[in-house]
Amino acid sequence: MSQEQPSRPQSQEQPLKCGGDVASRGSVRIHLAEVGGQDCQTTLPHAQQSTSSELRSSITIGEALEATVLTAGNKPVDYSDAAAIQAAEVRATGRTNIVPGGVAAAAQSAATRNARVTRDEDKTKLAEILSEASTKLPSDKPVTRRDAEGVIGAELRNDPNLSTRPGGVAASLAAAARLNQSMNQNNQSRN
Repeated sequence: MSQEQPSRPQSQEQPLKCGGDVASRGSVRIHLAEVGGQDCQTTLPHAQQSTSSELRSSITIGEALEATVLTAGNKPVDYSDAAAIQAAEVRATGRTNIVPGGVAAAAQSAATRNARVTRDEDKTKLAEILSEASTKLPSDKPVTRRDAEGVIGAELRNDPNLSTRPGGVAASLAAAARLNQSMNQNNQSRN
């Protein structure tokens, strides 16, 4: 018996353009220069934007994972990526175990497979795992600073050089947490 996930409204998707152009993929823009040091930005789906161009809704963990596709999507999945994705999924769902068939399970499987494959072009890439991550998660929530810290810790602990990657999973969640914190502060100052 298969379980179907509830469908979410799909945004009008257009291709990402870098080099100063703006990517249109929804209604919330995230500047990826802040995430991965690249000269591009993306717009994340599912969030709302007011008529005055001020954001009303926060960026979720799933959306931050999707942003990673744009900054590091061609990178082969390794164990530190899988650990960071697992930490993100646990924080999004509130579950302490990996969701069978979920994003974290796919990332762990890809990291294990990639460790055995010699040619990079044959390895599973982050884009294959994280595309449409927000629709693959059984539940999702806005990214907080605490979420970002947990994901950063998981990526650090599982990296042989004890570092995070620019534009990687941890960096994407940290950027989303900063944006959410900034939006919350702006909303509180208006009230």
